[in-house]
Amino acid sequence: MLIYNASQLITLTPQPQRGKELGTLNIIDNGAVLIRENLIEVVGTSPDLLEKYPNEPKLDARGKVVMPGFVDPHTHLVWAGDRASEFELRLQGKSYMEIMAAGGGINATVSATRAAKKPDLLAQTRARAMDMLQHGTTTAEAKSGYGLTLSSELEQLEVLLALDNEGPLEIVPTFLGAHAVPPEFSDQADGYTELVIGQMLPSLNDWWQQYGGDRPLPFVDVFCETGAFNLAQTQRIFETAKKLGFPLKVHADEFDNLGGTQLAIKMGAVSADHLVKTSKDDILAFSDSPTVAVALPCTPFGLADQHYTPAKAIVDSGGLLAIASDLNPGTAWCGNMQFVLGLACRYLKLTPAQALAAATINAAAAIKREDRIGSIHLGKQADLIILSVPDYRHLAYRFGVNLVERVIKRGLILKG
Repeated sequence: MLIYNASQLITLTPQPQRGKELGTLNIIDNGAVLIRENLIEVVGTSPDLLEKYPNEPKLDARGKVVMPGFVDPHTHLVWAGDRASEFELRLQGKSYMEIMAAGGGINATVSATRAAKKPDLLAQTRARAMDMLQHGTTTAEAKSGYGLTLSSELEQLEVLLALDNEGPLEIVPTFLGAHAVPPEFSDQADGYTELVIGQMLPSLNDWWQQYGGDRPLPFVDVFCETGAFNLAQTQRIFETAKKLGFPLKVHADEFDNLGGTQLAIKMGAVSADHLVKTSKDDILAFSDSPTVAVALPCTPFGLADQHYTPAKAIVDSGGLLAIASDLNPGTAWCGNMQFVLGLACRYLKLTPAQALAAATINAAAAIKREDRIGSIHLGKQADLIILSVPDYRHLAYRFGVNLVERVIKRGLILKG
């Protein structure tokens, strides 16, 4: 179909935007885009494309913004239950790490997720996926990590593959068996690390060959943090994962700087995420690295923490910056990337254009999909959203409302 009469057709760039290039939107006023066989074939102005393709099925954007669908490169989409009681504890002054040490935090969700029947886990996860789609996210990374046994971790991946097959939200899976040390390994972090290395990763590799279809291997992620996995344990997991061919990600510098960011960059990880306590040396290390720095502003917001990712410093140093929701039950039950843009502008000090690029083409790079999604260019997947407003800056300016009027995934209209 031919989508025309866009007040702003935001095409961005075919490749991710580094440093001061971040925010290059390449807007076509009164723009139009031709979609054929689920792919983008032509972009240009409405008068030009209407003249060249008069017989195409048409969709009038009615003077609204047309842009790429959001890409959310860091979510914990699959879990059961909630942790509303912990929110109340934090309001009473308990820290995230104190709650975790007392048996709450990740392990509370582990208990609920292990106990959930697979159909219920699938239903709860599907509801969150559909909510993300309604708010304009067309592709999302999603992690396991709330099972912490081989069988329960694989079950979470089964749920993610099932939802990806169902669609319409496209899901990019990540194995996060090293999310926390489970209760049965209390004070035995090295022992659990051995289990991840010796059993989980080789079994995952075999399992994926059977059930992953033609998808690339999932990412392997580690929570390198005080109270989770130290630098040496993270490195051992990474080394094993890399030998097996898995691409790497890391949770790093959320509460303490243990060196996880430098390790991720050194080992060629696709992304390093959180990055709140990231040092100046770490920031500079991003400047000539393909590793994407992923900021998760919903998490400090959810924790009422004053400290956020030093995003401007990463951009100024020439790094690749993306933003993500960190959708999870403990600190950031929010899959709305529009709200993430609003936080990124207010607390990461990005411009609306920088935030938009960080949530699309750079976010696609954070999941190794920049060749397929994240911008509006010839041959890319036709994943688009049409806003209810004529100017993209409303996405960060307004909050608490859904400004996505239509969602188009692989050329099919899903909403509106």
